[in-house]
Amino acid sequence: MEADLLSTSPVAGWGRIDVERLGGLAGYGMPGSRLRSRGHILANDLSLADQDVLRTLFVQPIEVPTWMRDGFRYHLTRQSDCGPQTVVAAETAVPEAIRECVRDEIV
Repeated sequence: MEADLLSTSPVAGWGRIDVERLGGLAGYGMPGSRLRSRGHILANDLSLADQDVLRTLFVQPIEVPTWMRDGFRYHLTRQSDCGPQTVVAAETAVPEAIRECVRDEIV
């Protein structure tokens, strides 16, 4: 059974993906902000198409501008054999299932 999972899942062996959303009109997570948006999702809970997008984000990260007017950036962190790996992705590059795992909170 595990061999089947390895052959079909682009993120086989991955566990929890920590997600942090930054920016937007309210400046979520930015210095001095009283708002924070965070969440997590298990890689294997994503559809195969979303897993493939996630794998591509980690294998071939896309340069994201550090500043986008009213746009969100997502910091995605996974644990690997080499320690935590984080990529930054524009909102448009992140699958909806990952965007929806984020919850806003006041700090």
